[in-house]
Amino acid sequence: MSVLSEPRFHDPLAALAHIESVLWPNGPVCPNCGAMDRIYDLKGKSTKPGVRKCGHCMKLFTVTVGTIMESSHLPLNKWLQAIHLLCSSKKGFSAHQLHRTLEITYKSAWFLAHRIREAMRDGSLAPLGGSGKIVEADETYIGRKKGWKPQRGGAHKMKVLSLVERGGNVRSMKMDAITVEDVTPVVRENVARESRLMTDEAKVYVPVGRELAGHEAVNHSAEEWVRGEAHTNTLEGYFSIFKRGMKGVYQHCSEKHLHRYLAEFDFRYNARSALGVEDRERT
Repeated sequence: MSVLSEPRFHDPLAALAHIESVLWPNGPVCPNCGAMDRIYDLKGKSTKPGVRKCGHCMKLFTVTVGTIMESSHLPLNKWLQAIHLLCSSKKGFSAHQLHRTLEITYKSAWFLAHRIREAMRDGSLAPLGGSGKIVEADETYIGRKKGWKPQRGGAHKMKVLSLVERGGNVRSMKMDAITVEDVTPVVRENVARESRLMTDEAKVYVPVGRELAGHEAVNHSAEEWVRGEAHTNTLEGYFSIFKRGMKGVYQHCSEKHLHRYLAEFDFRYNARSALGVEDRERT
């Protein structure tokens, strides 16, 4: 039986009950004052389902306050469908497809998808890697920067730097430029000093590589792809999925929204099946 056949994806009340069970496992919590007692259900023909009143601060609230669903007029079951579709589609799910599948306007689908991507952002400050661990670093170029015409060297393209801990998480950042001055602080902030760094032959990683436990590089221009443990194949695999999704599913991405698409692809990679996380848990 398909997951999408479950009641929470079709019945707004079942969706509300599901969200409450996830966000309030120990009962309702007032988002204004944090109280868990003296919370009263407000029931009536003119009262929206799920509205509660706090006996401490006397404010009304629902389970969606403080979530990406707050102030939305879309039924909660449509929200759950959209979240499931974006979490379970390996290469993404376009706003046009959401618009058709959920039978909502394209504008609503576009904002819905971006809100979900915003919730997918990790926000973790913990560095990748550690003692005895390997972190790969590589950059890629995609799309076209606004106002730039195609030219040699990729200056007109949007720039992405990704770091991945082998067997662990990936972290991707939109970059203004791929230079020593831009790359060094990013690697310093996101990679533990005890890690070994693996890159290609790009010289931008050399200075920061000296600060880590080790730095090895393979020479792609000489068709050297692997030398012992030195390779960037993990990131090449990640970039392959990312680019197939961006070109084949989303087709276009403006520079100001690129960080949200990166958050989406990072999220699915960091909660992948190989780590024991399946569609239901990821959603």
